[in-house]
Amino acid sequence: MKMNLKQSNKYYFLITVLALVVALAACQAPPVGGQQEITVLYTNDEHGWMQGMQSGQGAAHLLGLLSEEYGYQEDPSVILFSGGDNWTGPAISTWFEGQSMVEVMNEMGYSASVIGNHEFDFGLEALKQRITEADYPYLSANIRNKSDGEIPRDLGIEPFLIIEVNGIKVALIGLTTTLTPAVTNPANVADYDFIDYETALREFVPAVKEQGAELILVPSHICTWELAALAERVSDLGIAMLGGGHCNEFLADHVAGTVILSGGYHYTGYAYATFSYDPNSQEFQVVDEGFRQNKAGAEDPRVAEIVQDWKDKTDKELNKSIGYLGSEIPRSSQTMQALITESWLWGYANADITLTNLGGIRDSLRAGAITLADVVSVLPFNNVLVDVYMTGDQLLEVLAVDPLGLAIGGMHKQGGTWFLDASGAPLDGHQTYHVLVNDFMYAGGDDHTLLGEFDPDAYNTAIDWRQPVIDWITAQGSSEANPIDEMITALKD
Repeated sequence: MKMNLKQSNKYYFLITVLALVVALAACQAPPVGGQQEITVLYTNDEHGWMQGMQSGQGAAHLLGLLSEEYGYQEDPSVILFSGGDNWTGPAISTWFEGQSMVEVMNEMGYSASVIGNHEFDFGLEALKQRITEADYPYLSANIRNKSDGEIPRDLGIEPFLIIEVNGIKVALIGLTTTLTPAVTNPANVADYDFIDYETALREFVPAVKEQGAELILVPSHICTWELAALAERVSDLGIAMLGGGHCNEFLADHVAGTVILSGGYHYTGYAYATFSYDPNSQEFQVVDEGFRQNKAGAEDPRVAEIVQDWKDKTDKELNKSIGYLGSEIPRSSQTMQALITESWLWGYANADITLTNLGGIRDSLRAGAITLADVVSVLPFNNVLVDVYMTGDQLLEVLAVDPLGLAIGGMHKQGGTWFLDASGAPLDGHQTYHVLVNDFMYAGGDDHTLLGEFDPDAYNTAIDWRQPVIDWITAQGSSEANPIDEMITALKD
């Protein structure tokens, strides 16, 4: 049969299109019976640092770096998820109770996040709203209602997620630190138990396998030393990866056949692992793992735009100058502790002594104009002040719980004895004192259960713990010509 030129061109065109379709299908489908790879990218303890702790280390830079290094968001074999504590931190996140951070993580394409202890900081309604806004699920297999022992799905929390990645069914099972009642406001989690990690995994690993999971990954908000011990205990479950959080660690290690990853903190870096899976033998191998700093990534333009929008909103609401500082006050310094605890005494005259946990102080005050946003960044949690009435002996018991982890105002120690600053008199074990603390501590946070025991009817002042700090700084009338540094130093004298 002969074809004319027009028929010939049409024939070759159809053949070319068919060949192209076959080639594309071959590229996209996993090889039958062959090895398939998945690369996991892992961050944790982001704490709202979408702008970065330093220039070039923000969320937009990290996304650009992951795109350059792994083809992330283009390569279907690459996934990103978080070990929790997404939002409590600088004002750009804290002031909006994490809404801004969820929008950033949505744009970054997270597959899931674990529930960390600080996800509860703004209360249950705020947590429920954030989960509703997220395009990704929030996971925890070991949070249970005290009432019925079930996962609190009414908040939107799920125990696991199963997704298909590069033709492999991957299960993500979340775990939350059992220390949560001590490291968020205990009142916010009073209705929940945080059960043993191994118990939760032995319940849900078989469940995800029944649903066809081929590769099991466990992102968690748990320190890596705990994960190493857990890996030994659950080595029979075939878990490929345990991801860490809470202790702000960089780590990539192998324990009992399981990769343990932790991606640092505050978007300063990330951890990664590549797994090869053989569908015939149903076995996986670790191809590569490690951790890297968030450096030299080109900004992702869309994430950068979202961050800038939230910065503009933050500036509009909080960029009000209340004073001027000549030199930086480091977060952990005695000067910072004095500024907070002594301003509380100044703002609440009924108090004799003030105590606050050092873990609640989250940022430094940098030189230059002091704004409301700066104070929110230093004290990001939504706490109020509680007036606890107790004896001197009871106060000494409270101090013994965590002698190095408290900032103390209104008294000082000399030669082994505590003296009141106002009168110079030694602390009297039998006399009663008004001790001002934050409601996190009064509710038992950081193991300070004695406060509630010694005064179960303590007076909740309803004073936001930031307000006396803001009011004291404002009242000093400092300026660039007359900075506040010496005034703060005088607080300690």
